Amino acid sequence: MNDTKQKLSPTSIFLHWIVAVTIIGLLALGIYMEENEAYQFYDLHKSIGALIFLVIIARVVWRIKQGWPEPASDYKKIEHLMSKVVHYVLLIGSVVIPMSGLMMSWGGGHELAVFGLEVWGPNHDPASPEETMARSEAIGGLGHQLHGLISNIVIAAIVLHIVGALKHHIVDKDATLKRMLGKS
Repeated sequence: MNDTKQKLSPTSIFLHWIVAVTIIGLLALGIYMEENEAYQFYDLHKSIGALIFLVIIARVVWRIKQGWPEPASDYKKIEHLMSKVVHYVLLIGSVVIPMSGLMMSWGGGHELAVFGLEVWGPNHDPASPEETMARSEAIGGLGHQLHGLISNIVIAAIVLHIVGALKHHIVDKDATLKRMLGKS
């Protein structure tokens, strides 16, 4: 089923909500980990991030195949432009955040195990085997910078996206939010 002006496909709705809820949860967990030095959650954070990355790629492919849904109503040009910008930031950001996390982990010499299943192991320091050493400080550093910066940009875009959805529902009284909830 394809997306229409009146109704979004179950695939679009599912991909939107699974990515949205997971990314918001991972952002919240990431902030908690950083502010509280809660290192015990890094494996969980990386495992969920790696798995959702696969779903995000499926969502991007689906969105490219489907195109952007038509607006549920007529809007001012500035509203349409803001909507497009926010949607592109969310879509691109949802790809860059996990990709940069993987870059940070790999470049920093850390392992990636998805719920215990090793994707790649740590890069042990030959002089001190209990320690890890960077595979590429440049890739790890770039991943670290992107992960933090894009996460903050995506948080702002999520806030704008939620405010926009509520505006459509409460002020405009159009079907935008209903459509995303699977209703006509």
